[in-house]
Amino acid sequence: MISRRNIRIKVMQLSYALETINDQSDKKDPIKSLKNLLDNSRELCTFMLYYITEVARYAEKDASHRASKNLTSAHDLNVNIKIAGNEVMWKIIENKSFISAIEQYKPNLLEEGQNMIKKTYQALIQMEEYRTYIAENGRTKKGESGILEFIMNDLLLTDEKVILFFEENFPTFDDDVEMLQKIVKGIFQKPNGFDLQGFLPEETWQYAKSIFRTIRDKKEYLLDLIKPKLRNWDSERIAHIDMILLEMGVAELLYFETIPPKVTINEYIDIAKEYSTDQSGQFINGILDGLKKDFEAEGRLNKIDFRK
Repeated sequence: MISRRNIRIKVMQLSYALETINDQSDKKDPIKSLKNLLDNSRELCTFMLYYITEVARYAEKDASHRASKNLTSAHDLNVNIKIAGNEVMWKIIENKSFISAIEQYKPNLLEEGQNMIKKTYQALIQMEEYRTYIAENGRTKKGESGILEFIMNDLLLTDEKVILFFEENFPTFDDDVEMLQKIVKGIFQKPNGFDLQGFLPEETWQYAKSIFRTIRDKKEYLLDLIKPKLRNWDSERIAHIDMILLEMGVAELLYFETIPPKVTINEYIDIAKEYSTDQSGQFINGILDGLKKDFEAEGRLNKIDFRK
């Protein structure tokens, strides 16, 4: 489920922390620290699914609460609970890997979290999209997944208080949210076969360990290749993150034979634009493209094209 782009970002962040922050805990076992970062993403994905499904299920709690009031109105006695039977939601709730992840992470919402779910539900039932959903006769796959996507995109991820709640409980939320939006949307669209146990496939984990170890074990050699290309750049103005991204990019060009050079360069340009300075994308592009041409001319760029 997790993408190589997210792997690159986490390797970059951990490398930066190891080189700039005086925290010995990560330095003792950096591979374990990397694995923890990736496990945190899986836990956050589980929690997002849990939060969204709890919002949908809150309709039953709302109906029960209204019906138990001393003075009930006709509206209190006729709360629409269609969303609590959302078929996509129940496929998620009954998914074995989701049940296992819930047991592992034990989402603890306490009073604050329960109040957040209640407020999200209360905002939902005021929306035109929700009224359209409950007014439709029967259930359609598009309608069932669509209302859950609406909760995620238009309520959860636009509410500053909800975002703050997630950020306080998951430090990696800001870095992971775009990736998790895509993953969760995919689960909503195909809820039958998702597997949270496979959130970090073995092949992807091997890539994560390999790129991280390579830039640590071959750091001096990588810098020897990079430094001659820095003649036209003020070394004191080069961001630390840019240097780490260059090391990773050069390592991929030389030692990861199944990753096309164009993919490598484009990925690190995009990450630099997002996580570094305004000039970083251009800088990364110029250096990596120049090194790629040198490696090609020297016959050192050995890539495998499985399409052939």
